[in-house]
Amino acid sequence: MVSTTVSMEPLSARIPSDLYLWLAQLQVEGATTNSDKLRVLLGQLKRQHDGAFDFVAAHAWSRDLVGRLRDALVRVEGTSGRHSEVLNAVLDQLASTLALAISQTPADAAQAAQLEDAMVRRAFALAEALLRQGLTDEAAAYDPEVVKRHMPATIQLASTLKTLNPKGA
Repeated sequence: MVSTTVSMEPLSARIPSDLYLWLAQLQVEGATTNSDKLRVLLGQLKRQHDGAFDFVAAHAWSRDLVGRLRDALVRVEGTSGRHSEVLNAVLDQLASTLALAISQTPADAAQAAQLEDAMVRRAFALAEALLRQGLTDEAAAYDPEVVKRHMPATIQLASTLKTLNPKGA
C-alpha cells in the first residue's frame, strides 16, 4: 500500500466579523473547526475551478451544489414516505446540463455545434421524462398534478409542429 502524505501549510487571514460568524455557524460535512471548514471549502473551490475543464469533475461539483436540496428531499421522503421522480429527473438533468456548460470551451463552430447537440439532447430528455409522467393519471411527484398543469402549451406546440411539418416532426 502506497501512502501519500500531504504537507500542510499554515494560512493566516483577517476576515470581517460577519464572515467569521457565518463560517462558525456553517455546517460543512466532515469539518468541525473553522480550519477544517476552510480546508473543505478551499478544496471545493479548487474542484470547481479544475472542473471547468473536465465534465466528470464539473458534474460532481454541480451535484455538490444541490447537495443540501437532495439531502432535504431524502429527509422529506423519510418522514412522509413520498418520493418525486419528477423532481429527481429535473435535478439530474440540471446537474448534467450545468456540467456540460461549465466544462466546455468550444474552439470552433464544429465544437460549438457538438455542445449545442448535447445540450438540446439533454433538454429533450427532460421533456420526454416529464411527458412520460404526464401519461399517468398522477405523476410520481410531491404534487401529482404538477406535470399536467404545465404540459398543455408544450402539447399544443408539438401538435402544431406535427401539423405544419408532418414529415419532419
